[in-house]
Amino acid sequence: MACKRHLDDLEAAKKKTSKYFFDAGAADDVCAFIELLPHTKGKWAKTKELIVLQPWQKFIFCVLFGWKIRKNERRRFRKAYIAVPRKNGKSILAAGIALYMFAADGEFGAEVYSGATTEKQAWEVFRPAKQMIERTPELADAIGAEVWAKMLLTPADGSKFEPVIGKPGDGSSPSCAIVDEYHEHDTSELVDTMETGMGARDQPLLVEITTAGYNIAGPCYDQEQDAKKVLEGALEQDELFAIIYTVDEEDAWDDPKALRKANPNMGISVDQDFLLSQQRQAVQSAAKQTRFKTKHLNIWCSAKTAWMNMIEWTKCADPTLRREQFIGDKNWKALDLASRSDICADVDCFIREIEGKTHYYLFGKYALPETAIESATKFKNSYTKWVIEGFLDQHEGAEIDFSIVRDLVLADMDVFAPQEVVFDPWRAAQLAQELMKEGAVAVEFRQTVQNMSLPMKELESAVKAGRLHHDGNPVLTWMMSNVVAKLDAKDNIYPRKEKQENKIDGVVAAIMAVGRAMLAEPDQSDDWISDILIA
Repeated sequence: MACKRHLDDLEAAKKKTSKYFFDAGAADDVCAFIELLPHTKGKWAKTKELIVLQPWQKFIFCVLFGWKIRKNERRRFRKAYIAVPRKNGKSILAAGIALYMFAADGEFGAEVYSGATTEKQAWEVFRPAKQMIERTPELADAIGAEVWAKMLLTPADGSKFEPVIGKPGDGSSPSCAIVDEYHEHDTSELVDTMETGMGARDQPLLVEITTAGYNIAGPCYDQEQDAKKVLEGALEQDELFAIIYTVDEEDAWDDPKALRKANPNMGISVDQDFLLSQQRQAVQSAAKQTRFKTKHLNIWCSAKTAWMNMIEWTKCADPTLRREQFIGDKNWKALDLASRSDICADVDCFIREIEGKTHYYLFGKYALPETAIESATKFKNSYTKWVIEGFLDQHEGAEIDFSIVRDLVLADMDVFAPQEVVFDPWRAAQLAQELMKEGAVAVEFRQTVQNMSLPMKELESAVKAGRLHHDGNPVLTWMMSNVVAKLDAKDNIYPRKEKQENKIDGVVAAIMAVGRAMLAEPDQSDDWISDILIA
Protein backbone atom coordinates (compact mmCIF):
# COMPACT_ATOMS: atom_id res chain seq x y z
CA MET A 1 0.00 0.00 0.00
CA ALA A 2 2.89 2.39 0.71
CA CYS A 3 4.33 1.65 -2.73
CA LYS A 4 0.96 2.04 -4.43
CA ARG A 5 0.44 5.37 -2.69
CA HIS A 6 3.78 6.56 -4.10
CA LEU A 7 2.92 5.39 -7.62
CA ASP A 8 -0.52 7.00 -7.44
CA ASP A 9 1.08 10.24 -6.26
CA LEU A 10 3.55 10.13 -9.17
CA GLU A 11 0.64 9.79 -11.58
CA ALA A 12 -1.21 12.68 -9.92
CA ALA A 13 1.95 14.83 -9.99
CA LYS A 14 1.89 14.83 -13.81
CA LYS A 15 -0.82 17.46 -13.63
CA LYS A 16 0.42 21.02 -13.19
CA THR A 17 -2.40 21.64 -10.73
CA SER A 18 -1.14 18.95 -8.38
CA LYS A 19 -0.14 20.02 -4.89
CA TYR A 20 3.07 17.97 -4.77
CA PHE A 21 5.92 16.94 -7.04
CA PHE A 22 8.70 14.39 -6.74
CA ASP A 23 12.25 15.78 -6.66
CA ALA A 24 14.41 12.88 -7.84
CA GLY A 25 17.57 14.90 -7.20
CA ALA A 26 16.70 15.38 -3.53
CA ALA A 27 15.94 11.67 -3.26
CA ASP A 28 19.32 10.80 -4.79
CA ASP A 29 21.12 13.21 -2.46
CA VAL A 30 19.93 11.62 0.75
CA CYS A 31 20.77 8.09 -0.46
CA ALA A 32 24.23 9.23 -1.60
CA PHE A 33 24.81 10.83 1.81
CA ILE A 34 23.81 7.69 3.72
CA GLU A 35 26.02 5.46 1.58
CA LEU A 36 29.08 7.55 2.50
CA LEU A 37 28.59 6.59 6.15
CA PRO A 38 30.24 3.53 7.73
CA HIS A 39 28.55 0.56 9.36
CA THR A 40 28.76 0.54 13.16
CA LYS A 41 27.63 -3.01 13.94
CA GLY A 42 28.36 -6.56 12.86
CA LYS A 43 30.73 -8.01 10.31
CA TRP A 44 30.55 -4.92 8.07
CA ALA A 45 31.77 -2.65 10.86
CA LYS A 46 34.65 -5.02 11.55
CA THR A 47 35.87 -4.68 7.96
CA LYS A 48 35.12 -0.91 7.93
CA GLU A 49 32.62 -1.16 5.09
CA LEU A 50 30.37 1.69 4.05
CA ILE A 51 26.61 1.34 4.17
CA VAL A 52 24.98 -0.10 1.05
CA LEU A 53 21.27 0.64 1.15
CA GLN A 54 18.88 -2.14 0.24
CA PRO A 55 16.03 -1.37 -2.18
CA TRP A 56 13.43 -1.18 0.59
CA GLN A 57 15.62 1.27 2.52
CA LYS A 58 16.17 3.38 -0.58
CA PHE A 59 12.42 3.49 -1.09
CA ILE A 60 11.89 4.89 2.40
CA PHE A 61 14.62 7.54 2.10
CA CYS A 62 13.65 8.56 -1.43
CA VAL A 63 9.92 8.89 -0.77
CA LEU A 64 10.41 10.60 2.58
CA PHE A 65 12.84 13.22 1.26
CA GLY A 66 11.90 13.36 -2.43
CA TRP A 67 8.31 14.59 -2.23
CA LYS A 68 8.01 18.38 -2.20
CA ILE A 69 5.25 20.97 -2.01
CA ARG A 70 4.94 22.58 -5.42
CA LYS A 71 4.27 26.14 -4.28
CA ASN A 72 7.32 26.51 -2.00
CA GLU A 73 9.49 23.43 -2.71
CA ARG A 74 9.54 22.45 0.94
CA ARG A 75 9.32 18.80 1.92
CA ARG A 76 5.84 17.32 1.93
CA PHE A 77 6.25 14.81 4.75
CA ARG A 78 6.56 16.21 8.26
CA LYS A 79 5.97 12.91 10.04
CA ALA A 80 6.95 9.31 9.36
CA TYR A 81 5.72 6.07 10.90
CA ILE A 82 8.02 3.15 10.07
CA ALA A 83 7.18 -0.27 11.53
CA VAL A 84 9.57 -3.13 10.90
CA PRO A 85 10.49 -6.30 12.86
CA ARG A 86 13.63 -6.56 14.97
CA LYS A 87 17.10 -6.80 13.44
CA ASN A 88 16.02 -5.34 10.09
CA GLY A 89 18.39 -2.39 10.09
CA LYS A 90 16.33 0.18 11.99
CA SER A 91 19.49 1.81 13.35
CA ILE A 92 20.66 2.66 9.81
CA LEU A 93 17.31 4.26 9.06
CA ALA A 94 17.12 6.17 12.32
CA ALA A 95 20.76 7.25 12.60
CA GLY A 96 20.97 8.03 8.87
CA ILE A 97 17.92 10.30 8.95
CA ALA A 98 19.16 12.02 12.10
CA LEU A 99 22.65 12.68 10.70
CA TYR A 100 21.29 13.93 7.38
CA MET A 101 18.97 16.35 9.18
CA PHE A 102 21.87 17.49 11.38
CA ALA A 103 24.56 17.81 8.73
CA ALA A 104 23.09 18.10 5.24
CA ASP A 105 19.54 19.43 5.37
CA GLY A 106 20.55 23.08 5.20
CA GLU A 107 18.59 24.01 8.32
CA PHE A 108 20.32 26.86 10.18
CA GLY A 109 20.63 26.03 13.87
CA ALA A 110 19.25 22.55 13.41
CA GLU A 111 18.08 20.76 16.54
CA VAL A 112 17.95 16.99 16.23
CA TYR A 113 16.82 14.80 19.09
CA SER A 114 16.81 11.08 19.70
CA GLY A 115 13.92 10.82 22.12
CA ALA A 116 12.99 7.92 24.37
CA THR A 117 11.60 7.08 27.79
CA THR A 118 14.93 5.69 29.04
CA GLU A 119 18.55 6.70 28.56
CA LYS A 120 19.41 3.29 27.12
CA GLN A 121 16.77 3.59 24.42
CA ALA A 122 17.69 7.19 23.57
CA TRP A 123 21.27 6.07 22.94
CA GLU A 124 20.18 3.27 20.58
CA VAL A 125 19.90 5.92 17.85
CA PHE A 126 22.41 8.49 19.08
CA ARG A 127 25.29 6.04 19.65
CA PRO A 128 25.53 4.71 16.05
CA ALA A 129 25.09 8.25 14.66
CA LYS A 130 27.91 9.47 16.90
CA GLN A 131 30.11 6.56 15.81
CA MET A 132 29.35 7.24 12.15
CA ILE A 133 30.55 10.83 12.33
CA GLU A 134 33.56 9.87 14.47
CA ARG A 135 34.60 7.39 11.76
CA THR A 136 33.99 9.93 8.98
CA PRO A 137 36.32 12.83 9.83
CA GLU A 138 35.82 14.29 6.33
CA LEU A 139 32.17 14.89 7.18
CA ALA A 140 32.96 16.41 10.56
CA ASP A 141 35.52 18.75 8.96
CA ALA A 142 33.17 19.73 6.11
CA ILE A 143 30.42 20.90 8.44
CA GLY A 144 32.67 22.00 11.32
CA ALA A 145 31.10 19.53 13.73
CA GLU A 146 32.42 18.79 17.20
CA VAL A 147 31.84 15.41 18.81
CA TRP A 148 31.08 15.69 22.51
CA ALA A 149 30.35 12.87 24.94
CA LYS A 150 26.58 13.38 24.75
CA MET A 151 26.13 15.77 21.86
CA LEU A 152 27.12 16.54 18.30
CA LEU A 153 27.55 20.30 17.85
CA THR A 154 28.26 22.70 14.98
CA PRO A 155 29.45 25.93 16.68
CA ALA A 156 29.17 28.02 13.50
CA ASP A 157 25.36 27.98 13.53
CA GLY A 158 24.56 26.24 16.81
CA SER A 159 23.23 23.06 15.22
CA LYS A 160 23.12 20.15 17.64
CA PHE A 161 22.13 16.52 17.88
CA GLU A 162 21.58 14.90 21.27
CA PRO A 163 19.65 12.15 23.03
CA VAL A 164 16.68 13.24 25.14
CA ILE A 165 14.96 11.32 27.90
CA GLY A 166 11.36 12.28 28.48
CA LYS A 167 10.90 15.51 26.57
CA PRO A 168 13.09 18.46 25.53
CA GLY A 169 13.23 21.49 27.80
CA ASP A 170 11.37 24.74 27.31
CA GLY A 171 12.64 26.76 24.39
CA SER A 172 13.59 23.74 22.30
CA SER A 173 12.69 23.95 18.62
CA PRO A 174 13.29 20.53 17.05
CA SER A 175 13.97 20.39 13.35
CA CYS A 176 14.07 16.60 13.57
CA ALA A 177 13.04 14.14 16.26
CA ILE A 178 13.61 10.39 16.12
CA VAL A 179 11.44 8.29 18.42
CA ASP A 180 12.79 4.74 18.47
CA GLU A 181 10.64 1.79 19.63
CA TYR A 182 7.56 3.95 20.08
CA HIS A 183 5.59 0.91 21.28
CA GLU A 184 7.39 1.19 24.64
CA HIS A 185 5.82 4.60 25.34
CA ASP A 186 2.83 4.58 27.69
CA THR A 187 1.76 8.10 26.67
CA SER A 188 2.15 10.40 23.66
CA GLU A 189 3.71 13.15 25.79
CA LEU A 190 7.15 13.00 24.16
CA VAL A 191 5.77 12.99 20.61
CA ASP A 192 3.27 15.75 21.41
CA THR A 193 6.01 17.95 22.88
CA MET A 194 8.28 17.40 19.90
CA GLU A 195 5.51 18.20 17.42
CA THR A 196 4.39 21.38 19.16
CA GLY A 197 8.02 22.57 19.36
CA MET A 198 8.45 22.23 15.59
CA GLY A 199 6.13 25.12 14.77
CA ALA A 200 8.93 27.58 13.94
CA ARG A 201 10.67 25.21 11.50
CA ASP A 202 10.06 25.34 7.72
CA GLN A 203 10.25 21.60 7.06
CA PRO A 204 10.65 19.67 10.31
CA LEU A 205 10.54 15.89 10.47
CA LEU A 206 9.27 13.63 13.25
CA VAL A 207 10.14 9.96 12.73
CA GLU A 208 8.63 7.10 14.73
CA ILE A 209 10.50 3.84 14.13
CA THR A 210 9.21 0.81 15.96
CA THR A 211 8.33 -2.84 16.08
CA ALA A 212 4.90 -4.00 17.19
CA GLY A 213 4.21 -4.21 20.91
CA TYR A 214 1.75 -5.47 23.51
CA ASN A 215 0.01 -2.27 24.69
CA ILE A 216 -2.90 -1.64 22.34
CA ALA A 217 -4.15 1.13 24.63
CA GLY A 218 -0.90 3.05 24.06
CA PRO A 219 -0.15 5.86 21.60
CA CYS A 220 1.88 3.70 19.19
CA TYR A 221 -1.03 1.38 18.47
CA ASP A 222 -3.27 4.40 17.84
CA GLN A 223 -0.66 5.81 15.45
CA GLU A 224 -0.44 2.51 13.60
CA GLN A 225 -4.22 2.41 13.15
CA ASP A 226 -4.14 5.93 11.71
CA ALA A 227 -1.23 4.96 9.46
CA LYS A 228 -3.16 1.98 8.11
CA LYS A 229 -6.18 4.16 7.39
CA VAL A 230 -3.95 6.60 5.49
CA LEU A 231 -2.47 3.77 3.41
CA GLU A 232 -5.93 2.31 2.78
CA GLY A 233 -7.17 5.70 1.63
CA ALA A 234 -9.72 5.97 4.45
CA LEU A 235 -7.95 8.89 6.14
CA GLU A 236 -6.36 11.86 4.43
CA GLN A 237 -3.06 12.93 5.98
CA ASP A 238 -0.83 14.07 3.13
CA GLU A 239 2.01 15.00 5.49
CA LEU A 240 2.27 11.52 7.06
CA PHE A 241 4.58 8.94 5.46
CA ALA A 242 3.77 5.43 6.62
CA ILE A 243 5.17 2.00 5.86
CA ILE A 244 4.49 -1.18 7.83
CA TYR A 245 6.27 -4.49 7.24
CA THR A 246 4.17 -7.38 8.54
CA VAL A 247 2.11 -10.34 7.36
CA ASP A 248 -1.41 -10.14 5.97
CA GLU A 249 -4.39 -11.40 7.93
CA GLU A 250 -4.84 -14.46 5.74
CA ASP A 251 -1.18 -15.53 6.03
CA ALA A 252 -0.24 -18.53 8.17
CA TRP A 253 2.21 -17.24 10.76
CA ASP A 254 3.99 -20.61 10.90
CA ASP A 255 4.69 -20.65 7.14
CA PRO A 256 8.33 -19.75 6.28
CA LYS A 257 6.97 -17.50 3.52
CA ALA A 258 5.61 -15.22 6.24
CA LEU A 259 9.17 -14.50 7.37
CA ARG A 260 10.15 -13.12 3.97
CA LYS A 261 7.06 -10.93 3.77
CA ALA A 262 7.56 -9.36 7.20
CA ASN A 263 11.37 -9.09 7.24
CA PRO A 264 12.66 -6.95 4.35
CA ASN A 265 16.29 -7.41 5.42
CA MET A 266 16.06 -11.19 5.74
CA GLY A 267 19.33 -12.76 4.69
CA ILE A 268 21.21 -9.48 5.13
CA SER A 269 21.09 -8.03 8.66
CA VAL A 270 18.77 -10.70 10.06
CA ASP A 271 19.88 -14.29 9.48
CA GLN A 272 17.42 -16.55 7.67
CA ASP A 273 18.35 -19.63 9.69
CA PHE A 274 17.87 -17.66 12.92
CA LEU A 275 14.34 -16.65 11.90
CA LEU A 276 13.46 -20.18 10.84
CA SER A 277 14.73 -21.45 14.19
CA GLN A 278 12.63 -18.89 16.08
CA GLN A 279 9.59 -19.88 14.04
CA ARG A 280 10.09 -23.60 14.78
CA GLN A 281 10.40 -22.89 18.50
CA ALA A 282 7.20 -20.84 18.41
CA VAL A 283 5.35 -23.67 16.68
CA GLN A 284 6.51 -26.12 19.34
CA SER A 285 5.90 -23.85 22.33
CA ALA A 286 2.70 -21.84 22.75
CA ALA A 287 4.47 -19.72 25.34
CA LYS A 288 6.85 -18.41 22.66
CA GLN A 289 4.26 -17.72 19.97
CA THR A 290 3.21 -14.25 21.06
CA ARG A 291 6.77 -12.97 21.34
CA PHE A 292 7.68 -14.45 17.95
CA LYS A 293 4.65 -12.93 16.25
CA THR A 294 5.27 -9.54 17.82
CA LYS A 295 9.03 -9.21 17.37
CA HIS A 296 9.61 -11.12 14.12
CA LEU A 297 6.30 -10.77 12.25
CA ASN A 298 5.38 -7.32 13.57
CA ILE A 299 1.94 -8.41 14.81
CA TRP A 300 0.37 -6.57 17.76
CA CYS A 301 -0.51 -9.30 20.27
CA SER A 302 -1.14 -7.36 23.49
CA ALA A 303 -0.79 -9.56 26.58
CA LYS A 304 2.35 -11.62 26.31
CA THR A 305 0.32 -14.78 26.87
CA ALA A 306 -2.89 -13.40 25.37
CA TRP A 307 -5.97 -15.60 25.17
CA MET A 308 -7.73 -13.96 22.23
CA ASN A 309 -6.34 -13.72 18.71
CA MET A 310 -6.72 -9.95 18.33
CA ILE A 311 -6.55 -10.08 14.53
CA GLU A 312 -9.62 -12.34 14.52
CA TRP A 313 -11.31 -10.17 17.16
CA THR A 314 -10.74 -7.04 15.06
CA LYS A 315 -12.26 -8.77 12.02
CA CYS A 316 -15.45 -9.25 14.07
CA ALA A 317 -15.84 -5.48 14.53
CA ASP A 318 -18.60 -3.62 12.70
CA PRO A 319 -18.72 0.08 13.67
CA THR A 320 -22.09 0.42 11.90
CA LEU A 321 -23.79 -1.82 14.48
CA ARG A 322 -26.23 -0.08 16.85
CA ARG A 323 -28.19 -1.58 19.70
CA GLU A 324 -31.37 -0.04 18.29
CA GLN A 325 -31.10 -2.45 15.36
CA PHE A 326 -31.81 -5.34 17.76
CA ILE A 327 -35.01 -4.19 19.42
CA GLY A 328 -37.15 -7.32 19.73
CA ASP A 329 -34.21 -9.77 19.60
CA LYS A 330 -33.44 -12.00 22.56
CA ASN A 331 -30.75 -10.46 24.74
CA TRP A 332 -29.01 -10.82 28.07
CA LYS A 333 -27.53 -8.00 30.11
CA ALA A 334 -24.50 -8.72 32.32
CA LEU A 335 -23.06 -6.45 35.00
CA ASP A 336 -19.53 -6.64 36.34
CA LEU A 337 -19.56 -3.96 38.98
CA ALA A 338 -16.65 -2.07 40.47
CA SER A 339 -16.52 0.72 43.01
CA ARG A 340 -13.11 2.38 42.89
CA SER A 341 -10.28 1.32 40.60
CA ASP A 342 -11.78 -1.31 38.27
CA ILE A 343 -14.02 -0.46 35.34
CA CYS A 344 -17.74 -0.90 35.84
CA ALA A 345 -19.03 -2.88 32.86
CA ASP A 346 -22.59 -3.18 31.57
CA VAL A 347 -22.60 -5.51 28.53
CA ASP A 348 -25.57 -6.45 26.35
CA CYS A 349 -25.46 -9.70 24.39
CA PHE A 350 -28.06 -10.10 21.64
CA ILE A 351 -28.43 -13.39 19.77
CA ARG A 352 -29.71 -14.22 16.30
CA GLU A 353 -29.97 -17.60 14.58
CA ILE A 354 -28.37 -17.45 11.11
CA GLU A 355 -28.32 -20.62 8.97
CA GLY A 356 -28.76 -22.76 12.07
CA LYS A 357 -25.87 -21.10 13.95
CA THR A 358 -26.05 -18.84 16.99
CA HIS A 359 -24.54 -15.40 16.42
CA TYR A 360 -23.70 -13.09 19.33
CA TYR A 361 -23.77 -9.28 19.17
CA LEU A 362 -22.02 -7.40 21.98
CA PHE A 363 -22.53 -3.81 23.09
CA GLY A 364 -21.16 -2.29 26.26
CA LYS A 365 -21.19 0.72 28.55
CA TYR A 366 -18.19 1.32 30.79
CA ALA A 367 -17.54 3.68 33.69
CA LEU A 368 -14.72 4.75 35.99
CA PRO A 369 -14.67 7.15 38.95
CA GLU A 370 -13.07 10.52 38.33
CA THR A 371 -10.44 9.87 41.01
CA ALA A 372 -9.40 6.58 39.40
CA ILE A 373 -8.85 8.31 36.06
CA GLU A 374 -6.83 11.15 37.59
CA SER A 375 -4.65 8.81 39.66
CA ALA A 376 -4.04 6.28 36.86
CA THR A 377 -0.42 6.04 35.78
CA LYS A 378 -0.08 3.85 32.73
CA PHE A 379 -3.46 4.37 31.04
CA LYS A 380 -4.51 7.86 32.11
CA ASN A 381 -4.21 9.27 28.58
CA SER A 382 -6.29 6.43 27.15
CA TYR A 383 -9.00 6.83 29.79
CA THR A 384 -9.17 10.56 29.16
CA LYS A 385 -9.34 10.02 25.40
CA TRP A 386 -12.15 7.48 25.76
CA VAL A 387 -14.11 9.81 28.03
CA ILE A 388 -13.85 12.59 25.45
CA GLU A 389 -14.88 10.23 22.65
CA GLY A 390 -17.86 8.91 24.62
CA PHE A 391 -16.64 5.33 25.06
CA LEU A 392 -16.10 5.64 28.83
CA ASP A 393 -18.34 7.35 31.39
CA GLN A 394 -16.67 9.34 34.15
CA HIS A 395 -18.46 9.34 37.52
CA GLU A 396 -17.76 12.19 39.92
CA GLY A 397 -15.81 11.44 43.06
CA ALA A 398 -13.91 8.37 44.14
CA GLU A 399 -16.54 5.66 43.59
CA ILE A 400 -18.97 4.45 40.94
CA ASP A 401 -22.44 5.92 41.43
CA PHE A 402 -24.61 2.81 41.37
CA SER A 403 -27.77 4.89 41.06
CA ILE A 404 -26.56 5.98 37.60
CA VAL A 405 -25.89 2.35 36.69
CA ARG A 406 -29.35 1.36 37.93
CA ASP A 407 -31.08 4.09 35.93
CA LEU A 408 -29.24 3.09 32.74
CA VAL A 409 -30.19 -0.55 33.24
CA LEU A 410 -33.84 0.37 33.82
CA ALA A 411 -33.84 2.50 30.67
CA ASP A 412 -32.48 -0.46 28.69
CA MET A 413 -35.12 -2.76 30.20
CA ASP A 414 -37.86 -0.52 28.84
CA VAL A 415 -36.41 -0.57 25.31
CA PHE A 416 -34.76 -3.98 24.91
CA ALA A 417 -36.53 -6.17 27.52
CA PRO A 418 -33.54 -8.42 28.36
CA GLN A 419 -34.31 -12.04 29.22
CA GLU A 420 -32.17 -11.68 32.33
CA VAL A 421 -29.97 -9.19 34.12
CA VAL A 422 -26.93 -11.29 35.02
CA PHE A 423 -24.71 -10.28 37.92
CA ASP A 424 -21.94 -11.53 40.13
CA PRO A 425 -23.21 -11.27 43.73
CA TRP A 426 -19.95 -9.60 44.75
CA ARG A 427 -20.90 -5.91 45.13
CA ALA A 428 -24.16 -6.35 43.18
CA ALA A 429 -26.65 -7.77 45.71
CA GLN A 430 -28.32 -4.47 46.62
CA LEU A 431 -28.48 -3.29 42.98
CA ALA A 432 -30.01 -6.63 41.97
CA GLN A 433 -32.73 -6.25 44.61
CA GLU A 434 -33.56 -2.77 43.34
CA LEU A 435 -33.76 -4.04 39.77
CA MET A 436 -36.02 -6.95 40.75
CA LYS A 437 -38.44 -4.52 42.39
CA GLU A 438 -38.69 -2.86 38.98
CA GLY A 439 -39.51 -6.15 37.27
CA ALA A 440 -36.06 -7.38 36.20
CA VAL A 441 -35.26 -11.08 36.11
CA ALA A 442 -31.96 -10.80 38.00
CA VAL A 443 -29.81 -13.94 37.96
CA GLU A 444 -26.63 -14.63 39.93
CA PHE A 445 -23.63 -15.82 37.95
CA ARG A 446 -20.74 -16.63 40.22
CA GLN A 447 -17.39 -16.16 38.54
CA THR A 448 -16.07 -19.67 39.19
CA VAL A 449 -14.00 -21.80 36.86
CA GLN A 450 -16.94 -24.15 36.31
CA ASN A 451 -19.22 -21.29 35.29
CA MET A 452 -16.75 -19.35 33.15
CA SER A 453 -14.96 -22.07 31.19
CA LEU A 454 -17.55 -23.19 28.62
CA PRO A 455 -18.93 -19.72 27.78
CA MET A 456 -15.35 -18.48 27.49
CA LYS A 457 -14.58 -21.28 25.04
CA GLU A 458 -17.84 -20.57 23.18
CA LEU A 459 -16.94 -16.90 22.86
CA GLU A 460 -13.53 -17.81 21.45
CA SER A 461 -15.09 -20.31 19.05
CA ALA A 462 -17.64 -17.73 17.90
CA VAL A 463 -14.86 -15.24 17.16
CA LYS A 464 -12.96 -17.78 15.08
CA ALA A 465 -16.11 -18.79 13.18
CA GLY A 466 -17.26 -15.22 12.58
CA ARG A 467 -20.33 -15.72 14.81
CA LEU A 468 -19.30 -12.98 17.23
CA HIS A 469 -20.01 -9.38 16.31
CA HIS A 470 -19.19 -6.17 18.18
CA ASP A 471 -19.32 -2.47 17.46
CA GLY A 472 -15.56 -1.87 17.69
CA ASN A 473 -15.68 -0.16 21.08
CA PRO A 474 -11.98 0.46 21.87
CA VAL A 475 -12.51 -0.07 25.61
CA LEU A 476 -13.76 -3.63 25.12
CA THR A 477 -11.08 -4.31 22.52
CA TRP A 478 -8.38 -3.15 24.94
CA MET A 479 -9.81 -5.29 27.75
CA MET A 480 -10.06 -8.29 25.43
CA SER A 481 -6.37 -7.92 24.62
CA ASN A 482 -5.55 -8.01 28.34
CA VAL A 483 -7.15 -11.40 29.00
CA VAL A 484 -4.88 -14.29 29.84
CA ALA A 485 -6.48 -17.75 29.94
CA LYS A 486 -5.67 -19.76 33.02
CA LEU A 487 -5.87 -23.50 32.25
CA ASP A 488 -6.50 -26.12 34.95
CA ALA A 489 -5.85 -29.87 34.98
CA LYS A 490 -9.29 -30.58 33.47
CA ASP A 491 -8.75 -28.19 30.54
CA ASN A 492 -11.09 -25.62 32.05
CA ILE A 493 -10.13 -22.02 31.35
CA TYR A 494 -10.68 -18.88 33.35
CA PRO A 495 -10.01 -15.21 32.47
CA ARG A 496 -7.08 -13.59 34.22
CA LYS A 497 -5.02 -10.41 33.79
CA GLU A 498 -1.24 -10.14 33.97
CA LYS A 499 -1.22 -6.86 35.89
CA GLN A 500 -3.69 -4.99 38.06
CA GLU A 501 -3.89 -2.07 35.61
CA ASN A 502 -4.80 -4.38 32.70
CA LYS A 503 -8.58 -4.29 33.10
CA ILE A 504 -10.76 -7.15 31.82
CA ASP A 505 -14.15 -6.30 33.40
CA GLY A 506 -15.99 -5.91 30.09
CA VAL A 507 -14.79 -9.31 28.89
CA VAL A 508 -15.89 -10.94 32.15
CA ALA A 509 -19.36 -9.42 31.70
CA ALA A 510 -19.45 -10.63 28.08
CA ILE A 511 -18.58 -14.18 29.18
CA MET A 512 -21.34 -14.07 31.80
CA ALA A 513 -23.89 -12.91 29.22
CA VAL A 514 -22.84 -15.57 26.71
CA GLY A 515 -23.04 -18.20 29.48
CA ARG A 516 -26.65 -17.39 30.27
CA ALA A 517 -27.53 -17.16 26.57
CA MET A 518 -26.08 -20.65 26.08
CA LEU A 519 -28.40 -22.01 28.75
CA ALA A 520 -31.36 -20.81 26.69
CA GLU A 521 -30.13 -22.59 23.55
CA PRO A 522 -31.57 -26.09 22.99
CA ASP A 523 -28.30 -27.57 21.68
CA GLN A 524 -26.37 -27.10 24.91
CA SER A 525 -25.57 -30.24 26.93
CA ASP A 526 -27.62 -31.09 30.02
CA ASP A 527 -24.39 -31.86 31.87
CA TRP A 528 -23.17 -28.30 31.53
CA ILE A 529 -26.55 -26.89 32.61
CA SER A 530 -26.32 -29.05 35.72
CA ASP A 531 -22.81 -27.82 36.41
CA ILE A 532 -23.99 -24.19 36.18
CA LEU A 533 -26.97 -24.76 38.49
CA ILE A 534 -24.87 -26.60 41.05
CA ALA A 535 -22.17 -23.90 40.98
